[in-house]
Amino acid sequence: MTTPNFEDFQKLSKQQIETVTAVTSTLTKGLQEIAAESTDYSKKAFAESSAVVEKLIGAKSVETAIQIQTDFAKAAYEGFVTQISKINQICVKVATEAFKPVESAFATATAK
Repeated sequence: MTTPNFEDFQKLSKQQIETVTAVTSTLTKGLQEIAAESTDYSKKAFAESSAVVEKLIGAKSVETAIQIQTDFAKAAYEGFVTQISKINQICVKVATEAFKPVESAFATATAK
């Protein structure tokens, strides 16, 4: 077994920096994608809420207002579940992609 020299240490440091850079880049892109999804969802939810308020204002009876509110609540819940599912898929994708450079660096380090 040989002792590591300066070049080995320098190469390992460079690999670690490259790995951290790759992970950070992937996480940044993932967070931007999540932010974009969340912004789109917020805009859509606000527009739908505004439309429901207008419908409620124009409701002719209490029963109609209750039906409008019930339909909105059901649609809002379904939309929220769908959005959470999208965000979850993005998180899984980002975690998988971000971990690849770490796996590669670990495999390289343990192979020596």
